[in-house]
Amino acid sequence: MDGSPAGAELLTTTRAFRRRLDLARPVAHQDLIDCLDVAVHAPSGTNRQPWRFLVVEDSDTKQQIAEYYRKGFAAYLSARTPRPDQLGDLASGRYLAAHLHEVPALVVVCSLGRPPANASALHLASFFGSIYPAVWNLMLALHSRGLGSTMTTAHLAYEREIAELLGIPFERVTQVAMLPVAHLLPGTTAPGPRRIPAAEVTMWNSWSEQ
Repeated sequence: MDGSPAGAELLTTTRAFRRRLDLARPVAHQDLIDCLDVAVHAPSGTNRQPWRFLVVEDSDTKQQIAEYYRKGFAAYLSARTPRPDQLGDLASGRYLAAHLHEVPALVVVCSLGRPPANASALHLASFFGSIYPAVWNLMLALHSRGLGSTMTTAHLAYEREIAELLGIPFERVTQVAMLPVAHLLPGTTAPGPRRIPAAEVTMWNSWSEQ
């Protein structure tokens, strides 16, 4: 992504789209392939390109995935006490959980292999650092074409069950995210929630408490 105003606008306006997903309009396969072609240009450790993408459009399968997702999301909510500024995001999260089965396409992002048991920070950084850039590339590509998504992980509480449902070889392939993909309903393209300025979270030469 270049540093032009157009490039900066795409970077700062791509965010978690949940309520604005058009649940009634199908997403063309070619649009998905075009966006996935951008996703696979992400960097990966030693250029091993571990990503695999499974697109789910079948209604019955989406319904089953959504049931697992809702259980995982409910467990996530019960384990935390949100701050007041997070209530809006949680409301939109609940909306997505309730309507996940209606989203035209669910893209399950997978990585070949599994993190080693008791993996070190080095191994985990290498494993997930070689797949999540592809997820972000995909989200950017979708937004640039008038499509929207958000990176979700609540279904991973039932990764093995979903692997069995989708025929994913659990011992050899790790699910890392699921992206609900749809056209965007009309709405603002302004930047998302305020971000802390970089100058306030950047230190020089040694760590200092902010």
